[in-house]
Amino acid sequence: MDVTKAEVVIIIGANPTVNHPVAATWIKNAVSNGTKLIVCDPRRTDMSRIAHRFMQFKADTDVAMLNAMMNVIVTEGLVDKEFIESRTIGYEELRKNVEGYTPELMAPICGIDAETLRYVARLYATSKASMILWGMGVSQHIHGTDNARCLIALSLMTGQIGRPGTGLHPLRGQNNVQGASDAGLIPMVYPDYQSVSDPKIRANFAKAWNMSIDLLDPEPGLTVVEIMHAITDGKIRGLYVQGENPAMSDPDANHAREALAALDHLVVQDIFLTETAYLADVILPASAFPEKTGTFTNTDRTVQMGRQALNPPGEAKQDLWIIQQMANRLGCNWNYKHVSEVFDEMRHTMPSIAGITWERLEREDSVTYPCEKEGDPGEPVVFVDSFPRESGRARFVPADIIPAAERPDPEYPMVLITGRQLEHWHTGSMTRRATVLDSIEPDPIALIHPLDLANMGGKPGDIITLQSRRGEVSLYARADDGSPRGAVFVPFCYYEAAINRLTNAALDPFGKIPEFKYCAIRITLGGNAPIQTSYGGGKALENLTNSLALN
Repeated sequence: MDVTKAEVVIIIGANPTVNHPVAATWIKNAVSNGTKLIVCDPRRTDMSRIAHRFMQFKADTDVAMLNAMMNVIVTEGLVDKEFIESRTIGYEELRKNVEGYTPELMAPICGIDAETLRYVARLYATSKASMILWGMGVSQHIHGTDNARCLIALSLMTGQIGRPGTGLHPLRGQNNVQGASDAGLIPMVYPDYQSVSDPKIRANFAKAWNMSIDLLDPEPGLTVVEIMHAITDGKIRGLYVQGENPAMSDPDANHAREALAALDHLVVQDIFLTETAYLADVILPASAFPEKTGTFTNTDRTVQMGRQALNPPGEAKQDLWIIQQMANRLGCNWNYKHVSEVFDEMRHTMPSIAGITWERLEREDSVTYPCEKEGDPGEPVVFVDSFPRESGRARFVPADIIPAAERPDPEYPMVLITGRQLEHWHTGSMTRRATVLDSIEPDPIALIHPLDLANMGGKPGDIITLQSRRGEVSLYARADDGSPRGAVFVPFCYYEAAINRLTNAALDPFGKIPEFKYCAIRITLGGNAPIQTSYGGGKALENLTNSLALN
């Protein structure tokens, strides 16, 4: 909602009308009240229609475009000198780095003319309050960390952070990603982003959990793609998957499925039979969000109470019950009688939510953190006075152009971009069972520029086959003039045409995030028609099982 307090809002690598429709409504309302919206994306999304400027940059050229904007801000003296001197370190190194990234030199690389780059840079820097909303189009590259570093540098050099209507706001991929991350579901940190390698932190958690510090591994764990490689290398023999569908959502899905099938033992805890569940040795029927009580934390860092409204169906059990039964059979001796006891443990090990009691959540429904002491109102704006580094100062990190791990060539001349669509969520395991949504978008589609489609002799509705170095899928062509020439966009929710069989599992070396948003492909007319069946219909299980076996 801070968009209502901003004069300028930049959206980059995100499509809110599809992925975050409620947030998109707030943005539209802000624009109608005078906020200037800048949309930066390789695809022309719905938001571009109401944008003050639309910057349709070439895919994979984020750093070139953002460095060019920083070049303008530096050379034209639009930086906030006082903020830089009092709140940051490393500016001189960054200033020297962006000297060579003039708008004139970067324009042919990123596809945005020099004057537009200059105009948007000036607008962002001189506004009383500018904010940046960014999504997985920024992070899902091998240089995703550098993309984020550039956005951070933009906000730091202009002082556009730490005030209402400013800052950087990630539009998270799912509704409780922030809460899951806060709670420690990241392989290199404990809850509240406390490093697993710090002996003092390990000692604190060992005391809180009444266990020996020797039992807490000081080495960071593996990310999802690394886990799949470790399975095929024989280093991991068992896997426990909760509420996730890596057989559909992982890059290079053929390899991911081979890895899952190679496990000695796979346990899947979920509310539906997903593609991953078909490979499982044991399936634990779990609970959906209205079937349990607990908290959700959104991208605004608002901790919200969710109350049980329904009982789990059939033999399904609440997740906390399942996890506790597993833990006790492993000798952990857990005895949580209510989810509130878990939350109380969390707040005593997580300083950022230490002041939020379960009783307060029951009374107020939601509280925004940081909230370090009971009775504190919570802080809707962070980094007001300092940054969470030892020095209290933010650090500039220069970034140079790094190309995608796999570029188009004569054999694979086009680019594949993957993402989501409004009607179907993530891998479609829930929304494709909703008959109304599935009737609106029943078939797998590829969005391709009309001229590219015509050049290959095709027309909308034709079956086309997409091939990469890792696999191929056949699906229906849809003409879309918002897609850039030479690129095709495909939602990853269709099991009949699981597009992640094509994507590249190359990782960002820092964030360990795979390059979902860019790989080289070729397109040919024709192919086998995708299976025609309702996801949750009568023969869906049989058809899906056959499809997975064939693929």
